Amino acid sequence: MVRYAKEHKQVTRQRIIEKAGQRFKQDGIDGSGVSTLMADAGLTNGAFYAHFASKDDLVANVVAAELHTQAVRFNTLRPGRPGLEDLVREYLSPEHRDNPDMGCPSAALLDEIGRCGDATKQAYTDGAKSIVAEIAARLTPADPQAAHLKAIGLFTMMVGTLQLSRALSDRKFADEVLEQGIENARAFMN
Repeated sequence: MVRYAKEHKQVTRQRIIEKAGQRFKQDGIDGSGVSTLMADAGLTNGAFYAHFASKDDLVANVVAAELHTQAVRFNTLRPGRPGLEDLVREYLSPEHRDNPDMGCPSAALLDEIGRCGDATKQAYTDGAKSIVAEIAARLTPADPQAAHLKAIGLFTMMVGTLQLSRALSDRKFADEVLEQGIENARAFMN
């Protein structure tokens, strides 16, 4: 009986984290209250504190989970640079731009994460380092330091391009930004 309760609690906690991740990316961290987050997970407000000490605790857990999922996704890509080019094209696609709730937490939440507490910033830092390491492993394995620096540049280029494209009201211009971002990333990788 206790074992079931522990497993059930973990499944429920994971559901809250997943639903909160979607809501945060859609409406922002500040635009997402605990009652909305819990309703999304099909739970009452009272259940929240059985899983998290505070909203800040939830935010840190969501950021860690979102970036972990993103880093693990690298395992599904083709090996080497071809897989990295696939990632760039997918990341800088109109579909990704138009569905922030299902996409990258960096492009959707970076400005808010910068104003969060230390735990969230640490979760983001750890996740960003994992993503940069995954990118670097596909760039120049023979020169890890150069690959690391280039990976930082590519990651920031991708995130910034997607953020800019999302901010534009002119759809044609927004699409041009994505296309040029892909070309810039390809040139940068060479």
